[in-house]
Amino acid sequence: MRRRIGSTKSLFTTMVVLSVFSATVNAQYLLDNDSAYKAGAAKSGRLWGYVFGDFYYKAHSDSLNRGGANQYTGIPQNRNAFQFRRIYLGYDFNISEKFSSELLLAAEDNFPAFNPPSSTAASGDELSNSKETFFIKLANIRWKNIWKGTDLVVGEQPTPAFVYMSERIWNYRSIERTITDIRRTPSYDMGAGLQGAFDPKTKNFGYNLLVATGNSDKPAASSFKWFYGDIYHYFLDKRLVIDLYADYQRLNWQPTWHHDRQMLKGFIAYNTSPITIGVEGFVNNIRNDTKALVYAGQGPADTINTAARGISFFIHGDIIKEKLRFFVRCDLYNPNKNVGANSQDSAYSALSSPSGYNTGSYKITQNNTGGVSSATALGDITSKETFVTAGLDFTPYKNVHFEPNIWYNHYNSQLTTVPGMMAGANNANHDMVWRLTFFYVFGKVYKNTYNQF
Repeated sequence: MRRRIGSTKSLFTTMVVLSVFSATVNAQYLLDNDSAYKAGAAKSGRLWGYVFGDFYYKAHSDSLNRGGANQYTGIPQNRNAFQFRRIYLGYDFNISEKFSSELLLAAEDNFPAFNPPSSTAASGDELSNSKETFFIKLANIRWKNIWKGTDLVVGEQPTPAFVYMSERIWNYRSIERTITDIRRTPSYDMGAGLQGAFDPKTKNFGYNLLVATGNSDKPAASSFKWFYGDIYHYFLDKRLVIDLYADYQRLNWQPTWHHDRQMLKGFIAYNTSPITIGVEGFVNNIRNDTKALVYAGQGPADTINTAARGISFFIHGDIIKEKLRFFVRCDLYNPNKNVGANSQDSAYSALSSPSGYNTGSYKITQNNTGGVSSATALGDITSKETFVTAGLDFTPYKNVHFEPNIWYNHYNSQLTTVPGMMAGANNANHDMVWRLTFFYVFGKVYKNTYNQF
């Protein structure tokens, strides 16, 4: 009898242990399950991330180091290196059917952040000891269907500028930012946003609105808010999309100086799995932004409006489906159409832009190891830029990419006489980089194998 009771107890204990183990496994399964998360299952989540970087060789360097926040400004000619440019580690969790949360940690390559190439000041995304570290890029909560077809998102979140549309369809963030991202329109910000569709059943016609600090992951620097708005419409079974975007922010607001920025942007693309073609263009008007320290022979110092213009064309498509693709892109950018050789403003020298939107040129000297030992600001923020990239995308396995490519950026000043150069000298020059880019994804299933978002 005792033996039978003991056996019953053992069987019961085993069943309890197995039940707890099964529940734990199932719970862990839901806590890291992309399909369950996408289906909106309560208490489900997914751990995900991606990484991209390169081996690069800089074959040619612009002698005036123009380009500011561009990827390779200030890097000497003939430099080669391995580098990570982005490491993402994220976790998404469905708190309930109505609420979900998002956390994203990012480690990203440094950029000059408008400091000269020789600056030792902490800037960009590296620590002061030059080590990379994670920072909080996204941390938000989403209230789904706060009214039919619309979600409320509160916290640090993607902005409507390009993340939801043009960056996804351009598809190759591992190669380069979108044209407005290069110019540092925020890709993420801290605030409250509405994301919705006017037709919730088909989701062909929608919008994104956001009120935020305008300071990305940093604490608010002022009481001025950045207002973002985006409206889009899909046609032809979502193959064709038209997207319109606008933003506004006050930068400085004093009785004698009203300084603000306002961007308008349009995007149109024909997007299919075999081939995608897109065009993105913007105008960015920054009132009373460009200051001239010297107005040569024309009068006292003055402040003029910055009127930046840019347009980007791209195409990418299949060569061998799901194995080999190609991509080509060309950007045309003018940092300020109000400063040109045919205008009175071309007499300006020592130009500066308080907002940092336009970035200066530098004459640098290098030490015997090829490093930058000094940099002298030349005061030219007027150079037009032409950016070109082209390459191949080899996918030996889903979500693993090797992408040989070229990165080229051409500069040509609009000033009659370029600071740091002899009068009449040809200032046209360029940066040229050869790269082997690697990119891989984990923990996230994409609708399209070629979509890198």
